[in-house]
Amino acid sequence: MTLLYVLLGALVVGAVAFGVAVLVTGSDPGLAADVPEGSSVPLPGHRPLAEQDFQALRFDTGLRGYRMSQVDSALRRAAYDVGYKTELVAVLEAEVAALREGRQDDADELQKARLAALGEADKRVAEAAEEPAEDETPEPVDLTKKEDSTVGERS
Repeated sequence: MTLLYVLLGALVVGAVAFGVAVLVTGSDPGLAADVPEGSSVPLPGHRPLAEQDFQALRFDTGLRGYRMSQVDSALRRAAYDVGYKTELVAVLEAEVAALREGRQDDADELQKARLAALGEADKRVAEAAEEPAEDETPEPVDLTKKEDSTVGERS
């Protein structure tokens, strides 16, 4: 039993000596600076999202984790951007298919619709950035919608 006390005492003395040596030599970098509250970095609302936007994304923390409203807002924004890009890819694929099949008129109509939707989407994103709606999910732009009934028909 005495051997156990001696061993425990030696361990405590060694730990204290090591701590004093580290403090005296200055080799301990100390604690990292804590990120202050309120330094969240939201997703941009004025342009399409990129990979770097998600790497820079930061949320404020609360008592039980991240602020739910910030996480929900980021998820809605990401879902909107993914849906928008999926629709844009579908329209571009249809435009390429029309060009490959020699349907220049159809390709021109798809291009006009795509460019009009891009302009409309830019306006929607700008409006969303000005007035962030907490519970409102932005409506995705349907790029596959044909406004002219002659689109798709051959002349």
